Amino acid sequence: MNNDRRFGLKRHITLPGELALDGGSLLTGIEIAYETYGHLNADASNAILICHPLTADQFAASDHPITGKPGWWSRMIGKGKPIDPERYCIICSNVLGSCLGSTGPSSFTPGTETPYAMNFPVITIRDMVRAQAKLLDYLGIRQLKAVIGGSMGGMQALEWASTYPDRVKSVVIIASTARHSAQNIAFHEVGRQAIMADPKWRQGNYYEEKDPPVAGLAVARMAAHITYLSESGLTARFGRRLQSRQEKSFGFDADFQIESYLRHQGIRFVERFDANSYLYITRATDYFDLAEEHGRKLANAFRGTKSRFCVISFDSDWLYPTSESRVIVHALNAAGAAVSFMELSNPNGHDSFLLDAPDLHRTVHGFLEGDRA
Repeated sequence: MNNDRRFGLKRHITLPGELALDGGSLLTGIEIAYETYGHLNADASNAILICHPLTADQFAASDHPITGKPGWWSRMIGKGKPIDPERYCIICSNVLGSCLGSTGPSSFTPGTETPYAMNFPVITIRDMVRAQAKLLDYLGIRQLKAVIGGSMGGMQALEWASTYPDRVKSVVIIASTARHSAQNIAFHEVGRQAIMADPKWRQGNYYEEKDPPVAGLAVARMAAHITYLSESGLTARFGRRLQSRQEKSFGFDADFQIESYLRHQGIRFVERFDANSYLYITRATDYFDLAEEHGRKLANAFRGTKSRFCVISFDSDWLYPTSESRVIVHALNAAGAAVSFMELSNPNGHDSFLLDAPDLHRTVHGFLEGDRA
């Protein structure tokens, strides 16, 4: 497989045929950007699909072409790491609806040079997974050794286990949920309204002017970023310490370190992400309710599954708390699935799975080792 140009960094495919979406629309000419690490073995049995979280991308273990930063999961993927390209063929694709090379609202409609903008159809997590399945067909991978995802990636992993049970041997769900709560939806709606209230949004038609609604998108990112952290982590890191000053300014500049940090996060985010894609992807996560698709009984989503499952949560995660992971575990138990569950202690909140988390690394490594064929 060393000379197979389907595999490697910065790869791209136009999927053949049409993709029927849950919302009733058909998409044609779908482009999927992806990367692979390692090599597929002779019987294509060592493939691991990595499903990225909300605003991440296909650059899981390679330097990001815009920011220059290491891949968002380079702590987890690499030689000698839990997901080792010396042993596995690792695939990560940019989800449908995003803006890092896969078809989304910033893409041209087929046969034109006009972006979809808000004419792009609303998509679901299952639509993203269907597009990934077509990518795997193109790569000649019938069955995955494992599908692994955190946060929105965990939603995709759950959908893979439900929609394509015969195509996944093992499933790892990290810091995720089987459905969005009212609180989750509320935070996303604040972000969407911030974008749409920005005069530069122009009902989504800002591409021609090349003047996107960066202020609104930055606020959306700031609001969301708060949910990725924990109160104890914020207090330990920032407390009420002032930013580059000895006294309060009695104005509305960034007096506190936490204010400066959030503003920095917003500014950096708008450099690499599209505002309309943020609207569409957050809506996809809000629509996600795996039980709803199966008679409102989550266990029905996994009936007859032969996959092994590993569900992992963090004790400081209040976005998708451990109680949400337990719901998934109970449903898997009711379906008779083989499942292991770990709640890990980490002060970094929801983002723990992206940061230094040795317990997570040991857990994923041990689970994959236990599935050696």
